[in-house]
Amino acid sequence: NDVIMCCVNLLSAWVFFSWATHRIERGAKDNNHLLYKPYSNGDGSNRDLDHASEFEMSDIFYFCRQGVESIMDDEVTKRFSAEELESWNLLTRSNYNFQHISLRLTVLWGLGVVIRYGFLLPLRVTLAFTGVGLLVVLTSIIGFLPNGRMKNFLSEQVHLMCYRICVRALTAIITYHDSENKPKNGGICVANHTSPIDVIILASDGCYAMVGQIHGGLMGVIQKSMVKACPHIWFERSEVKDRHLVAKRLSDHVEDKTKLPILIFPEGTCINNTSVMMFKKGSFEIGSTVYPVAIKYDPRFGDAFWNSSQFGMVNYLLRMMSSWAIVCSVWYLPPMTREEGEDAVQFANRVKAAIARQGGLVDLLWDGGLKRGKVKDTFKEEQQKLYSKMLVGTQEDRSRS
Repeated sequence: NDVIMCCVNLLSAWVFFSWATHRIERGAKDNNHLLYKPYSNGDGSNRDLDHASEFEMSDIFYFCRQGVESIMDDEVTKRFSAEELESWNLLTRSNYNFQHISLRLTVLWGLGVVIRYGFLLPLRVTLAFTGVGLLVVLTSIIGFLPNGRMKNFLSEQVHLMCYRICVRALTAIITYHDSENKPKNGGICVANHTSPIDVIILASDGCYAMVGQIHGGLMGVIQKSMVKACPHIWFERSEVKDRHLVAKRLSDHVEDKTKLPILIFPEGTCINNTSVMMFKKGSFEIGSTVYPVAIKYDPRFGDAFWNSSQFGMVNYLLRMMSSWAIVCSVWYLPPMTREEGEDAVQFANRVKAAIARQGGLVDLLWDGGLKRGKVKDTFKEEQQKLYSKMLVGTQEDRSRS
């Protein structure tokens, strides 16, 4: 009965839309009326300026079409949810419906649950606590040493060791490409951002100075211990909003060629491993050498994307540790500098395009802040200006007419 009712509803909808389309086309033909104004060809040129300022009901069709197209082919909000897989990886978090396709798959899934939660998860949790514990204890001890080569050497070795232990806790299988382009001291490393584990993925192959906001709890303890052994850059919550203060501290850091390269994720939020969204221009205003890095995860073994609005940090890490593995590729791109006559936004877009091209990601201009906020008024105004040009044309078009 449900199938019959569904077919009836689809047939009714098809008949209704076909009739409506036929009526619209016939009415447009009879009245010599188009869905769009005859004086506008969509490129801002003007054909009939005498009627350009008159409002017609057909004016709303442009916005209706734009709205429907945005809903049907939304390239923004779908970047904030887990990537869709073509096949099932025996994790119900990727596609629950595949679990009951056949008895054989159900048995395999049950066996996988036993292996992942009964054997792998306890081992990985033990490794994670070991890595974090050693990082806190050893960096605190190194913090008592006087500044110098010995302290820097020990700090780098401890950071590498602890990060690599944490990588093992995720059973991360990482392939690094073009290591000759690895970031050097006095530079800024920028990468696309999929997950909080991006930090340990990169830091297990080289040491970086971290940049971030000061936290409380366990994260705060880790930050305080790390900064004793290495000059990481932590900001108070009130300082983060002061762009000039942030730029000043970053600039002072990169000017000292003895300090580690800064690791920054200019998107400011996690994107679901399919695209790269707008880079904030702050880190590109400093004028230092930028070392782009592209990170691409293989979702067949575990989804590394962190949907912070749905899962807390602890829940997310448990999901990572209960996955089969975290498989990813890292590409070190050639260093890039700001060209003459190029502003910070253009430089950021050029770096972003290089990362997207290398990682096989979609290059989007949208701000990742849309993950939690509304569309800025400036974007709305741009669409309004574009449509106003279609309606009345530019002043240049008028003088040319």
